Amino acid sequence: MKTQKQKADEETNVFGNASKDELPQKEISEYILKRLSKKADDVVLTTVNANKTQIKFVNNKISNITNWNATSIDVFLSSKKRLVTTTMKAFTKEDVDKAIDTLMKFVKNTKPNKEYRGIAKGPFKYQEIEETYDKGFLTIGEKGIDYVEAGINESLKHGAKRVSGVLETTTSNVNLKTNYNIDVDEKGTSLYYSVRSLVDKYASGHQTACARMLKNFSPENAASESAEIAKMSQNPEQGKLGKFDILFAPMPFSNILDHVGQAASIFNVESGLSCLGGKMNKKIGSEKVTLIDDGRLKNGFHSSMFDAEGMPTQRTTIIENGKLKSYLHNTTTAKKYKTKSTGNAGIITPSPNNLIFSTGNQSDEEMISGIKKGIYVTNVWYTRFQNYSTGDFSTIPRDGCFYIENGKIKNPIKGIRISDNLLNVMKMVDSLGKTPQQVYCWEIDTPVTTPKVLVKGLNITKPNTA
Repeated sequence: MKTQKQKADEETNVFGNASKDELPQKEISEYILKRLSKKADDVVLTTVNANKTQIKFVNNKISNITNWNATSIDVFLSSKKRLVTTTMKAFTKEDVDKAIDTLMKFVKNTKPNKEYRGIAKGPFKYQEIEETYDKGFLTIGEKGIDYVEAGINESLKHGAKRVSGVLETTTSNVNLKTNYNIDVDEKGTSLYYSVRSLVDKYASGHQTACARMLKNFSPENAASESAEIAKMSQNPEQGKLGKFDILFAPMPFSNILDHVGQAASIFNVESGLSCLGGKMNKKIGSEKVTLIDDGRLKNGFHSSMFDAEGMPTQRTTIIENGKLKSYLHNTTTAKKYKTKSTGNAGIITPSPNNLIFSTGNQSDEEMISGIKKGIYVTNVWYTRFQNYSTGDFSTIPRDGCFYIENGKIKNPIKGIRISDNLLNVMKMVDSLGKTPQQVYCWEIDTPVTTPKVLVKGLNITKPNTA
């Protein structure tokens, strides 16, 4: 039998160097896993090392450039169905030991989660995903500044007077290991660009661009589109109230689809926070509505080989031709409902990875030509739910918003709110554009790929009403 001193010496030798020094994350995570595996039933460690650059630009000029390295180890453990999570950002042996001791004290004072049924048990085979890591990021350097300046110039070229926004680039290395034979590494890169163009105080346009690869990234397109919207938005009139057909650009419809994807989480269904509860295999949308979650999407902004438990991600059809086909599960909820995990952990809350909506065959002109009385919405904000279980919501169009009459855009409008129901929106989907766009931004947590979408007969109210 080993003495306490021998055990302590072994633990110290894991680190090799003096205990006061910062230590390699791999060695630290192995040490944490070894210690916690003796005390807990399930352990998941996710080590993330990310190099990030953020370039902000205001009024046509770069205002701030920030570079930083962010390193952390996310820890999940269960002991007798008592669940605790924390994030470690200090990596000396003393820091780690203190964090583990604190963690175990929290476990003892935590009530058991009777619904918990464990995590995925490996090992698994993982397949790399196309276009999620770009070696070109190693030399991106001043290219980020070139992207921003090119976007500003493109917006000004198309009529904007002021241009502001942000460019963020990330290179990450992720390691996930559990006490169930899972130890997997993944590299990733990403670019996110947000641009708002203004012609005057009341005429603005907003666009975003996101990609995992440099070759798929085009800030100039986003900048020119935002400027064109702003130019069209001058001198808006007060919008009318009532029922209107709404032509959604990809960005505002992504906002709506993000909420549909979250409603498909079995956690939200069980919590009464979903309008999809009790509707499995029932018609919840028009025939043109198909919604897929794809954790392995090529160039998908949130694509990853594995979920938060280490389960391989997959492609899951949530809605097919208007019929609800699947909820999103992790290992625990899959066991509870006697089904298989969809690779969407969130250990506690399953959530979508990348949402993909139906694509049609209509051009913008064809979609607009069929509208007798409608509104073209290019962006929304303040999307709020009055009742999650029924899907009643409201959202406010912002930036360019345009009245359509007899197949033509007549004039820009302002001062309206869309007040309707999530299921009604799905049921009233009428036409689909032929050019999908991947959208991600600060009000859209899940990346969504969708074309323009025409929805019939939605309710328009004043902004100060629910």
